[in-house]
Amino acid sequence: MQVTSKGQVTIPQEIRNRLGLLPHTKVAFELAGDHARDRKAGRENRSKRQRTLALEALRGTADVRMNTDEIMALNARKTRPRKRHN
Repeated sequence: MQVTSKGQVTIPQEIRNRLGLLPHTKVAFELAGDHARDRKAGRENRSKRQRTLALEALRGTADVRMNTDEIMALNARKTRPRKRHN
């Protein structure tokens, strides 16, 4: 890893995935002897803003287009008990 002229580093994708680091997630750096550790900052990151960002990241990823009425009808068919024909 290399520090840019702006003091930035890129956290590898595997580490971001494992720690759940989304865009705009706050991280904390701790000095430990001659090295630094970074970690996801405390629970304040689980704010409404953070959840909104997570949802925005997922928005548009579905490949099936359905309106609300179609979804409700599909849901109703799955939960309604089947009628018996005697």
